[in-house]
Amino acid sequence: MNSSQSLRARPKPGLGAAAVGVEEETLVLDVLRRQELFRYYGFDPSRPPPMVATLEAETKAYLDVEYTLAVSSGTAALELALIAAGIGPGDEVIVPAWSWISCFTAVVRVGATPVLVEVDNTLCLDPTEVARATTPETRAVMVIHYQGIAADMEPICAEARKRGLVVIEDCAEAPGVFYRNRAVGAWGDIGIFSFQHNKPVTAGEGGLLATSNPRFYERAVRAHDLGQYRPVHVAVKPPTEPSFSGGQYRMSELTAAVALAQWRKLDGMRARCRALQSCVLPRLEKLTGIQLRRIPDPSGDFGYEIYFFANDAAAAARYREQLNARNVWCQQRTGTYPQYRREYVINGLAAHPVLSPFADFTTWPAKGYRAEDFPKTEDLTARFVALPIGWAYSVEDADYIAACVEAVHAEIQG
Repeated sequence: MNSSQSLRARPKPGLGAAAVGVEEETLVLDVLRRQELFRYYGFDPSRPPPMVATLEAETKAYLDVEYTLAVSSGTAALELALIAAGIGPGDEVIVPAWSWISCFTAVVRVGATPVLVEVDNTLCLDPTEVARATTPETRAVMVIHYQGIAADMEPICAEARKRGLVVIEDCAEAPGVFYRNRAVGAWGDIGIFSFQHNKPVTAGEGGLLATSNPRFYERAVRAHDLGQYRPVHVAVKPPTEPSFSGGQYRMSELTAAVALAQWRKLDGMRARCRALQSCVLPRLEKLTGIQLRRIPDPSGDFGYEIYFFANDAAAAARYREQLNARNVWCQQRTGTYPQYRREYVINGLAAHPVLSPFADFTTWPAKGYRAEDFPKTEDLTARFVALPIGWAYSVEDADYIAACVEAVHAEIQG
């Protein structure tokens, strides 16, 4: 790395938010000019507004599933997925200990018990944990496709199917990601996506549920719209389920307009990130003393964040310190933390004491909810360094990141 590169301006690692442009503006203005902001009806009762319906149609075709349902957030989609599968009090759901807040709290909010398990060197669920964690009360396993790569779905699904478990895929950080030439979100029984600000496809907020199970689809529709099943959904799948008390997780036409424009950019953003990643990874692969994150299907990942593991936590901290000094984004935590370190796990509370699935535990935190119960997750998440690759980066930015890692590696390894 020459002296002219030594303090290159730190590039912003934006994803969907950095791609907002005229396409989003055009669709949003269309909604505003029609003055039809609600998805189910506007001025003409015979012609529902088109944005949410178009988003659902295009995502359904992209994912190659039978049904998609646009909702108010990724968290809402997770809760709806659990409700759709009939999961509630007395049930257990396997959840990776390394995952976003909603993965745990959604399970608690439906009255079920999240059972935490280890991740492996993909930073996704370790497939061998499914067998270990399954009990007679286990109903589902939640798979998080962490930061742009697919979890190892073939062994995970095989272990889940053997035990009759519902597979819920959290694809919030992995739209456009594939595993064995099949989109994530289509491998399990239900997949969810998020359009929150920091995601590869964003509308500020918003979410999507995907499934090929007709019963799950109808139950999700009813749960997201106060138990109702409106004509637009009847046209997709005639009703067979009884109505029940639902919540209100509908997506607006304005949100759908932004999400639709963003989804149409997905393949282009992915191709750009993968091209930039290809400038960095071969150089990191040559460095001794670090290990790259394992990607179960390298041909299917998004490429927007590179991870490597140092030999120990102290070495990882040195990498981060020295890379930050060179204006290279690198984080140990990327909005995700071990669940057992979160306050809501440490205190075991729900919105009301009676609603907590942990209320009857005699001691808390109990075994299975403490740091010492997850040695593999503790080790891996203490040793990694994350290198974001924004879709708007230049090849020069990618070259600079690689050169900085090489330089820091030389200093640390001596």
